[in-house]
Amino acid sequence: MLGERARGLVAITRPANAVAAGALTFVGAFVAGGLGATTAVAAAVGATVLAVAAGNTINDYFDREIDRINQPDRPIPSGAVTPREALGLSVVLFAVAVVFALTLPVLSLAIAVVNLFALVAYTELFKGLPGIGNVVVGYLGGSTFLFGAAAVGTIPESVVVLFALAALSTVAREVVKDVEDVAGDRREGLNTLPIAIGERPALWIAIALLAVALVASPLPYLLDTFGWPYLVVVAIADLVMAAAAVEAFSDPTASQEHLSYAMFLAGSAFVLGRIAVAL
Repeated sequence: MLGERARGLVAITRPANAVAAGALTFVGAFVAGGLGATTAVAAAVGATVLAVAAGNTINDYFDREIDRINQPDRPIPSGAVTPREALGLSVVLFAVAVVFALTLPVLSLAIAVVNLFALVAYTELFKGLPGIGNVVVGYLGGSTFLFGAAAVGTIPESVVVLFALAALSTVAREVVKDVEDVAGDRREGLNTLPIAIGERPALWIAIALLAVALVASPLPYLLDTFGWPYLVVVAIADLVMAAAAVEAFSDPTASQEHLSYAMFLAGSAFVLGRIAVAL
């Protein structure tokens, strides 16, 4: 029983998602300044992983009734974790994340404070507002790069571009995910974008956002910030995103998963671009 409970507590944090966010923070720090400030980078990555794990947990706490419809296998609706345990775990994770963040420069700390509020308030204040919740999640996804860069003391133009591309792609993915979750969200009285304007119009908005991101993705190459390795890898990521956008009309679940893969591939393009410049 204890082992089952422990597995549930780990699962509710969505560890793969939290570690992936930490990897994006690392990318932001690496693109901004390499690996000179090792301690600061480690603290930023640790704070990100813990904060995202805490955010996932607190959102599952608030979403427990919706998840009984949309995601019945998640830890709380399945009975693996009680709501009280989830709430307690999120508080502990947030507290440790704050300890890490307090060791970082002022700009990183400011980003962490804004993100902490957004993570806690997302479900109760933003999720049910058409498009607003998607924009909040998009900002949070893109800000991992800003947070990593700020940890090493500077946010260069390349990281700002990375933030913008990631934010646009994340908003698009979240809209697709809302299409997937329409049944539960409608029953809980949430007014997400697909509910407010219809599923197909919402998907067209997602595609428009992705199109902006795809058109803008060559900018770091055109501005001579990164060389051809960046362009090659980001072109592959763009193709995956374009295919996922088309897929959204027939299979929103698969589409948003493939969009996630493409976003990480795009992040790796920035790492390769930074390495190519340094060599």
